[in-house]
Amino acid sequence: MAKRLAKKSIIPGFGLTMGYTLVYLSLIVLIPLSLIFYKTASLSWKEYWDVVTDPRVIASYRLTFGASFVASVINAVFGTLIAWVLVRYDFIGKRLVDGIVDLPFALPTAVAGIALTSVYSDNGWIGKFLAPLGIKVAFTPLGVIVALTFIGFPFVVRTIQPVLQDLDHQLEEAAFSLGASRLQTFVRVLFPPLLPALLTGFALAFARALGEYGSVIFISGNMPMVTEVTPLLIVTKLEQYDYAGATAIASVVLIASFILLFIINCLQWVSGRRYFIG
Repeated sequence: MAKRLAKKSIIPGFGLTMGYTLVYLSLIVLIPLSLIFYKTASLSWKEYWDVVTDPRVIASYRLTFGASFVASVINAVFGTLIAWVLVRYDFIGKRLVDGIVDLPFALPTAVAGIALTSVYSDNGWIGKFLAPLGIKVAFTPLGVIVALTFIGFPFVVRTIQPVLQDLDHQLEEAAFSLGASRLQTFVRVLFPPLLPALLTGFALAFARALGEYGSVIFISGNMPMVTEVTPLLIVTKLEQYDYAGATAIASVVLIASFILLFIINCLQWVSGRRYFIG
């Protein structure tokens, strides 16, 4: 009787659900992405190479990938700290702080860009204190990093938070009782199980930053060769009806994202394997 009940499922069987899964993924993900390469194939190899290696495009790659990496590293550090505070401490307004973490998810990126620009401009609430120190944020690469940090930090917090909640406090107590310092406890007891989640949050934040457009175009100033990001160049190509050129630039970002996700998944597998074996 128990085996019969175990075989029954609320949703349809594997064949039907797998079919729906493949159709849905094809319509939403696979077909649109494949059309990028299909449209790019209309260019010859020389034309493709000339488009993706144009000095203006190379400058946008350098800014986009560099700023995305820096912002993701910042989010990895402070996102872990925020997740730790939300999980390990009780304080007044905790639910409010926990809700604010998700604000970049709900806030339209254009609104975020306008808000960040007004706050970090030379006469803004924060920018007016930084300007006398010679620190200019708005309309500089630093402003791009600020915007990408803003839109990326919820990914790190939300991937680390459930892992911290599941960690057994007795492991830390055992480490302390054996004479381990706080640093040793974090490095040897807490960090190994957190590493896969941290890598996932880093990868999600980095991938999100690579394609960010709305919040960046306001605070960056869009100066060619200086603060122009790759998504803006793609939009510019589309406005010029150069669809093949736009998809060529997009293909570089897409391939880079695939490579990054592959590397992150390999690192997750290795770190998770070491943790469980150890």
